[in-house]
Amino acid sequence: MTREHADLNEEPSRASKHFVDHDETPEDLEDLALGDDYALNPEYVRKVIDAADRGDAERLRELVGALRSEDVADLMGFLTADYREEVVPCLDSETLAEVISELDDNLREEVLETVHPTALAKALEELDSDDAADVVDDLEGEKRAQVLAAMDADDRAAVEASLSYEDETAGRLMQREVLAAPQFWTVGQTIDHVRNAGDDLPELFFDVYIVDPAYRPIGAAPVSTLLRAKRETSLAEIMEPVTEITVDMDQEEVGYTFNKYHLISAPVVDAGGRLVGQITVDDIVGVIQEEGEEDILALAGVSDAGRDAGVWDVARSRLPWLVVNTLTAATAASVIGAFQEEIAQLVTLAILMPVVASLGGNAGTQTLAVAVRALASRELNAANAVRIVLREMAVGLVNGGVLAVIMGVATFAVFQDWKLCLTIGLALIINLFVAALAGILVPLTLDKLDRDPAVSSSVFVTFTTDFMGFLSFLGLAGVLLL
Repeated sequence: MTREHADLNEEPSRASKHFVDHDETPEDLEDLALGDDYALNPEYVRKVIDAADRGDAERLRELVGALRSEDVADLMGFLTADYREEVVPCLDSETLAEVISELDDNLREEVLETVHPTALAKALEELDSDDAADVVDDLEGEKRAQVLAAMDADDRAAVEASLSYEDETAGRLMQREVLAAPQFWTVGQTIDHVRNAGDDLPELFFDVYIVDPAYRPIGAAPVSTLLRAKRETSLAEIMEPVTEITVDMDQEEVGYTFNKYHLISAPVVDAGGRLVGQITVDDIVGVIQEEGEEDILALAGVSDAGRDAGVWDVARSRLPWLVVNTLTAATAASVIGAFQEEIAQLVTLAILMPVVASLGGNAGTQTLAVAVRALASRELNAANAVRIVLREMAVGLVNGGVLAVIMGVATFAVFQDWKLCLTIGLALIINLFVAALAGILVPLTLDKLDRDPAVSSSVFVTFTTDFMGFLSFLGLAGVLLL
């Protein structure tokens, strides 16, 4: 079979000459696998490829077994599909489950297609209900049914319950396994319950949720507090207030709540206030990273096509907003057409005109980036919007004034024309003021309209600064120079 390498420079035949030695101990392999920055070493990836090329399954298991599941997931991203197919059978059920839950969405879908439904069902039973539901959600209809049918009844019920909630909500994000206890229990009873409950408890938990007879959370006892208290102490004496998360809360709002109140875990409640699950900080780290990456990509008008995406997939992910930008750029350029006579009389205008538009565009992008971040982190809202808008307007005037002086001096040094200096100086002040105003008002307006301010703000801001840059410079030139 002929296979391409992903992100590597050596061909299999060359790699095979270097990595046949099996003398490394597991500790040696672990040291070789990761660099100081915890990223996979290219040499280690080549070792895996070499073993796959030689059909050495034992060597593959040895190499992959030296890695943590997160690093195996990273390894998958550096391999092509053919190599991934050879690595997957080398993973035991627990490792396979953890690797699948860590994979990027595009890679996960591909890997899931290669795993038999029974093996996948066994692997998913090793995961918490939230992670298992996330994987099952990526399966196609027939295979999803086969996997669910092969799962243990309790695990299947938990996954189906999670999938009943909307995507990107707390209900989908939460794990249903929780540790709950009535307030009249003592510390000793609670600890004994934890020791005897076994697999009925979540694999990772930080709090014991104290519930009333209706199973509504009324407080929480951190595990650290529980272990320090005497056995005869009642939970009611040591419990602390809890911040409840509703099942329909958007995951971005959940992340904001965790960050604001410095939460490690939080109970999730249904419409009746009953405890139905919990969200822990490890879930939120992924959400915050996902939302942050989404905003960064949206601000640039692109989407993540993945490391294995083809040319057309990448182009298609970037093309729509470029088409929109073409229309806005053409509109801005129409201003130039309205001043053809002025440009024909003074060619210098054509030289300096892009400077005004470019500086305005950069200034607008700066303001826009700050505004989008502030909106995402809830630092900018109706309570302080007016003050922030006035501040950005003042910043635009200050920066415009400074750049006007700099460009005025440079222009006079080259062209020896004080009227031209005045023209470009005033145009810069106007355009940077408009850039600051657009950079803050466009995302605020989109947010007010319940639209994501990161998605299309940059197109509108760029259009505004280009249009006003050309109009202010050429308009002033028509008045002052001609």
